[in-house]
Amino acid sequence: MTILSVYNNNPLIDGRQSDRAMMVRRGTQILLHEMRHAVLPELPLASGRRADLITISEKGEVWIIEIKTSIEDFRVDRKWPEYRLHCDRLFFATHEGVPLDIFPEECGLFLSDGYGAHMLRDAPEHRMAPATRKSVTLNFSRAAAQRLMMAEWANGKPFTVDDV
Repeated sequence: MTILSVYNNNPLIDGRQSDRAMMVRRGTQILLHEMRHAVLPELPLASGRRADLITISEKGEVWIIEIKTSIEDFRVDRKWPEYRLHCDRLFFATHEGVPLDIFPEECGLFLSDGYGAHMLRDAPEHRMAPATRKSVTLNFSRAAAQRLMMAEWANGKPFTVDDV
């Protein structure tokens, strides 16, 4: 479950991300939504890591997108290979101020401007084991349902099908 800031009245924002990271996230989420992926930000994984974005496609493919907003952000983070254990495809997402050649060829790449994104490079597929897929899917579903309930409580009225 995402750690929530006591100073923020929106239960879906945890306050750990920079404005630039949120801009990259927003544009990438817009594209993924257009691609008909269910998208969930900041999902804790069984390894103890936290995926910046995790998606499930209509075909049931699980993607993880790691957001990087600077060269330094990428260089100090050496945990990203561990995400491969929890997804079928691994991507990076960034903005135009970051040189694209720093990102490894064995990962996909999104370029975001906050209003949308472009997939510059698709990620190679590395299918998860069935037990891992079940665990990740269950974790995704439970976190999404919990966040919806928290948003409903914060809003003071129940969501309906028309809200989606």
